[in-house]
Amino acid sequence: MIVSSDAPRVLQEYYAVLTSGADAYGDGDALRPLLSDHLDFTGSLAGHIPDATEGFLQGASGFVATVQGIELVQEVHGTSGSAVLYDATMPGGVVRIAEFFTLRDGVIDRLQLHYDGQDYLAKGGR
Repeated sequence: MIVSSDAPRVLQEYYAVLTSGADAYGDGDALRPLLSDHLDFTGSLAGHIPDATEGFLQGASGFVATVQGIELVQEVHGTSGSAVLYDATMPGGVVRIAEFFTLRDGVIDRLQLHYDGQDYLAKGGR
């Protein structure tokens, strides 16, 4: 498990999917029920997309296909959101990533993803 048992169940499942490998990820069917139908997403490469569920599922497939491991640095959980900081091992090295989640009705409703986009791409991220 990437995050602790203190993390909301939806985040435990989210990180299990992200580290499941490309074959298990497929079209993102395991990730889809963890996201709201209208995910509000902000990412270093994508910018802000207010209705990003389908695009996020496609983008996450590139991460899942290239990430070799995730090492938790820190996590903070509140009643309506969480923040997770981790090091993602990519083919060309480690990229530090921060994710800020807003949860609603047991799913991820808003996600802000922060990392150095150029470093991510240089280390094999897609």
